[in-house]
Amino acid sequence: MTRSILITGCSSGIGHHCAHALNDRGWQVLATCRKPEDAARLRDEGLTTGVLDLADTASIAAGLDWALDQTGGTLDALFNNGAFGLPGAVEDLPTDGLREIFETNLFGGHELTRRVIPVMRAQGHGRIVQNSSVLGFVTYKWRGAYVATKHALEGLTDTLRLELRGTGLHVILIEPGPVTSKIRENSRPHFERWIDWERSAHADLYRDTLLKRLYGDKDKPDPFELPPEAVAKALIRALEAGRPRPRYYVTVPTHFMGLMRRLLPSRALDWLITKG
Repeated sequence: MTRSILITGCSSGIGHHCAHALNDRGWQVLATCRKPEDAARLRDEGLTTGVLDLADTASIAAGLDWALDQTGGTLDALFNNGAFGLPGAVEDLPTDGLREIFETNLFGGHELTRRVIPVMRAQGHGRIVQNSSVLGFVTYKWRGAYVATKHALEGLTDTLRLELRGTGLHVILIEPGPVTSKIRENSRPHFERWIDWERSAHADLYRDTLLKRLYGDKDKPDPFELPPEAVAKALIRALEAGRPRPRYYVTVPTHFMGLMRRLLPSRALDWLITKG
């Protein structure tokens, strides 16, 4: 039988590629985007698409109802992928900006997951896959808001996995490192809205480092950057393995930092991260 999956954040990058990859493998993919115009574009590409804004409770409910209408009321998998970045120093990050990024990166996915669990519980099986990051278990300067959401996502997911043990529902983390996407470009309006960098004590560092990265050559890849196909391969393993692992590392930096986090004391790990 055809298996079904609901994916959030499909307008570009990881979500867009995973939707197409699973569709090509014969999955019934319910690909969702925040903006109707993005959903229409994906529909023209041959995907079954709907609108789901993770920062809007009504949109989450309507998006899931739409997906269940497409499948006849069942759902084999959920891939919580939608997220955005808000770069800036922690001391320059307004609390309202932090609340905004948590609405999409954590709270919205949590609400959708809670709505999906009863559907999966009733059918006796299901997989909930959370797209985290290497920044879900280590940190990096200027990424405090994003790091906070991904650390929280990891803690919530690990707890949920324990609580659903033995129910037939598998809860899985995917932890990519640098992957080609539009996250840098998509972060710009959030940075411009919330970070008053010119009045910051870090103004010179913003000018010399973060601004160059944020507005610099978008086609220049990060070291060890992989295309989104790498995440799609991990997602396919997580969805189709008879006994999926609790977490899947993607990219060399994720594997390396996972090892260093286990081996090094905090001061040594801080030094290593600071050196890049």
